[in-house]
Amino acid sequence: MIPWAYTVPVTLAVPAVVALELFVLRTGLFRTSAYWVTMAIVTAFQVPVDGWLTKLPTPVVRYSPAAISGVRFPWDIPIEDFLFGFVLTTAALMLWRAVDRE
Repeated sequence: MIPWAYTVPVTLAVPAVVALELFVLRTGLFRTSAYWVTMAIVTAFQVPVDGWLTKLPTPVVRYSPAAISGVRFPWDIPIEDFLFGFVLTTAALMLWRAVDRE
């Protein structure tokens, strides 16, 4: 297993997606209240679902300790999962808006 095989790519993906929006696609996504409401909804559902899936006593999804930073909050959720959720949701919405304006 490559050390931090989940942490490093997802950490690099955050600024890459933000830069893609701010400097290339420029859809204005970050300036819309709908985006921030969407992110709040995603996070509100991600916490209980991801918390149940990754709970340490009896996880459904197991991460290699070498692949993640080890920081878990709340309810044993690897912090990388929140970054992944941000990247996935933001990239999908951003690309959807970029294609829609053509």
